[in-house]
Amino acid sequence: MDTILIVDDNQAVCSALSLMLELNGFKTLTCFSPEEALGLVAEQEIALVIQDMNFTQDTTSGEEGKRLFYDIRACQPQLPIILLTAWTQLELAVELVKEGAADYMGKPWDDDKLLNSVNNLISLHALSRQNSQLARSEHQRMSAIKDADLCGIVFGSGAMQRCIDLALQIAKSDVSVLITGPNGAGKDKLADILHANSPLKHKPFIKVNIGALPMELLEAELFGAEAGAFTGANKARIGRFEAADGGTLFLDEIGNLPLSGQVKLLRVLQTGEFERLGSHQTRKVKVRVISATNADLAEDIASGRFREDLFYRLNVIELALPPLNQRQDDILPLVNHFIGQDFSLSKPTQQALVSYPWPGNVRELENACKRAVILAASPMLTMADFGLKPVNGLNPVSGALPVSASNGSQQTQSDFQTEVRVASELESDRAPTVDSASRGEPTGADIELALAEHNGVIARVAKSLGLSRQALYRRMEKFGIEK
Repeated sequence: MDTILIVDDNQAVCSALSLMLELNGFKTLTCFSPEEALGLVAEQEIALVIQDMNFTQDTTSGEEGKRLFYDIRACQPQLPIILLTAWTQLELAVELVKEGAADYMGKPWDDDKLLNSVNNLISLHALSRQNSQLARSEHQRMSAIKDADLCGIVFGSGAMQRCIDLALQIAKSDVSVLITGPNGAGKDKLADILHANSPLKHKPFIKVNIGALPMELLEAELFGAEAGAFTGANKARIGRFEAADGGTLFLDEIGNLPLSGQVKLLRVLQTGEFERLGSHQTRKVKVRVISATNADLAEDIASGRFREDLFYRLNVIELALPPLNQRQDDILPLVNHFIGQDFSLSKPTQQALVSYPWPGNVRELENACKRAVILAASPMLTMADFGLKPVNGLNPVSGALPVSASNGSQQTQSDFQTEVRVASELESDRAPTVDSASRGEPTGADIELALAEHNGVIARVAKSLGLSRQALYRRMEKFGIEK
């Protein structure tokens, strides 16, 4: 409940205002002098002040109220103040309103008008305080990010921002972190940020992709092996835990670790102790473990494929990374990063890129950008360069054939290529292939290239070069170019 302070030397006025405001859901405090008012403002949480302008009997100058207003402003600059007086002086009202007074009313007041002003001012004050808190939080967050090593990560979405903020917050500790999310979403980048901003950043950072290692060699890779421990082991070798001693070990695809390896991993996390394969000598290491998975470990635990006690050891803190289609604000910043400064995107292409679901996440997007740059016929990249088409349910050119939106049947490859060609031609009508303002006077080679690109359609060639058709014909004649 918001508290309103009423300052007036007339007790009847204070009582009337208190009754009216309390009937409308406000809590009130009353006092009869500026000195009492300043004490209450300093001690209490006040939402709004209604103050008289004159306090000494027979005084009508308003100087006391003016002084009280400035004193309140000095200690609470944002506190809304309504000035109330029986001696309305326009010049003084204008002066104080310019200095920040929220409203100025004469006595007797209109209850509805005063109540409306109170409600509006309290709402605005609450919003202002909230905005100030958000601004302070944003400033603190940006200061933290400015000093952090983000390892070159590119993002623009609030979801990714929250992941990075949490990663920076927990990087300073040495607890185990589990990063979850789909393949290609950027889990390894979060692991890089965790290590780069930790006290261990100058220590070893060893990465292991559990899913890429043969099962029979997995334990030897993690914990090492003595000579003769298995066929082909001609000499002793250290494992990844020994290599990461004192630093950080990143275990990607942790859900693929077999149960035998899970037992050893659990022991290392609990005690720091392990034995190399083929050895009885116990070794001890101190390693921070960051793991990642695209699997549903809760389901794996229920089916007996993953140990529950290991899960809780790995998952002291979880960083859940959403798929790219749930952080669409990241798509265009990532595309611009991947294609570089030599290429740009047409508006329809931008819309198509944001609308496509990207099941392969950032990895698929990066590959699509590499493809577009290689196949591009001009610096302005089109949907066809990315293998996208301007219909619902966007599909890449490569891979499975798209499904027709009209009848649900599978299209032929030639039909799909026709759609892509038409989409590309439509884009050419919307935007020139080369920015005519930046290229200057077209050369003969430019005209020949544009003719080939637009299949000799003069209107499109002229538009792409920023010329009228007559001007294009004159230049073709000048350079001896035939249609």
